[in-house]
Order: sequence, then structure tokens, then C-alpha cells
Amino acid sequence: MIIKTGFFILLLSIQVVLAQPDTFQTVFFKVTRAHEPQTSYLFGTHHAFGKSFFDSLSDVRQSLMSCDVLIKENLNIPGQTTEDIINRRTTTTRWNKYLNKTDLAFIETLFASSPTDFHKMTPTEMYVFLNRYFKQQFCLPRDSTDTSLSLDDYIGSIAKQGKLNLIGLETTEEQIDLINKDVEGMPRKVHKKRLAGVINIIRSGNTEHCEQTAWYRNMNMDYQLDAPCQNALILTGRNDRWMKKIASSIGSNSCFIAVGLSHLMYECGLISQLQGKGYTITPVMIK
Repeated sequence: MIIKTGFFILLLSIQVVLAQPDTFQTVFFKVTRAHEPQTSYLFGTHHAFGKSFFDSLSDVRQSLMSCDVLIKENLNIPGQTTEDIINRRTTTTRWNKYLNKTDLAFIETLFASSPTDFHKMTPTEMYVFLNRYFKQQFCLPRDSTDTSLSLDDYIGSIAKQGKLNLIGLETTEEQIDLINKDVEGMPRKVHKKRLAGVINIIRSGNTEHCEQTAWYRNMNMDYQLDAPCQNALILTGRNDRWMKKIASSIGSNSCFIAVGLSHLMYECGLISQLQGKGYTITPVMIK
């Protein structure tokens, strides 16, 4: 299997939360505003899911194809993909300082047929990749028709085939910078512990570590719309920047907005921000 590293449309802030009053058994919402004829949609993704999951949501796919515009976190532009950005680097990571011999041999085997030079990845990027790899390979049912695309990118491929206009909310390079900046200054011993832990989980194939994917698949989310966001870098700042682009499109177009589920949550989330601009957000059951 060829290992791809298009993994930076992030898993960073998906988290399991307890059911509270803002619980909706869906990740899909209709977005409308008085005196505007068009209907838009908001879809919270989990980046480890993919083709099989989305193809099972016929109503969501139909809603996507009824729109004029797809707005997603980033666009896969040739020359600006994760793989391109990493491979262009001139610096390398001395992995023997972060991985023992057994774990390094495991990584070398995992990336043996990959077009991405893992020597040029940072420890943080490797940790994010390995987390997603575990979820895709051990936590999710995949059939022979499944592609290696993330849920977001698979949605993008459908929209492109349907000739929708595509808008990216940020660049892949900006996302990679955010991943690394989020744990800036983390001691090497913490990186070593995190990497050893996730490699052990992959080796064990222990599905007890699949809580996040099970939580998303069960769709019983507490959106905590009155709770403050806890991560200003990954959530608050990005949501505020994204809303400027969303607001410039949604008023005059029927938009399908597909972003990581955590960006819909909390008082800084897109649900709350759209409501603040006078939009009605209606949960749509898709289970």
C-alpha cells in the first residue's frame, strides 16, 4: 500500500464530549436566512473517514450537488500539497533521537513505498500522520472501492466532477505551520513518548483506542455552543478568519461548507458565528 501524507486537514481538535443541552444527533445542518432564496449547508467532517462513509449519506451528497460552491478547509493544488511542501525541505529530522531502533525500522517499512520523504517530516507531523493512519486502518470499515482520500478531499473530488466552484479557507502550508506551532517548544522526551505510544497502538491493532471514530460515527455530539473555545490558535483564530471568506460567499451563493467537526462547536464555532449573522441553522438527521 502506498502511504500518502495528505493528512493535515486536521484531526487536531476533534474530541469526545459528554451529552449536554446542545446535543444534535447529526453532523449536517441547513443554513438559511430570511429574504435570501438560496439554501446552504454545513457539514462537520472527521478527516479519517472517507468514500464509504460519504457514499452512505445519499441526502448529503444530493445537497452537495444542489449547491453552486463548495467551501472546504484547503484545496489540493498541484505543487502545493503536503507531499510537495515536505519534499522541498532541505532540513531533515534525526529520527534516532526520537525513535528507538525497532520503532525507526517500523517507520522505514511503513514509508518504503511512499512518495513523501519522511526524513523531512517533523516529529509533530509524524505523530499526526500516525494517528490518522491508525484510525483509517483499524477503526473504520473500508471496502475495495475506497480511495486513500480523506473525507474532505473525497467531497472535493465529487464537487469538482459536478463543476462546483471550490473555495479553500486556507493553504496547506498554513495548516502545516499551525500543526507545528501548536506544540512549539514541546520537549524532545514528550515527542519520544507520544511517538512510541502511537506506534505501539498501531502494532497492537487495539480497537479500544477508536473512541473518536466511534463517537463521530454514532453522531451524538454536544456542540457546547455557549462554551468558550479552548484553543485560540487552532480554533478561535482560524474560525474568525474563515468566517470572513464564508460571509463573502454565502450571501449570494448556495454553499456547501465542509470543515472539521470541531470548527462547528463552541461559541467561536461556525454555527454560533452564522447564527450571529442572522442565519437559521437547522439540524438535518442523516443516520
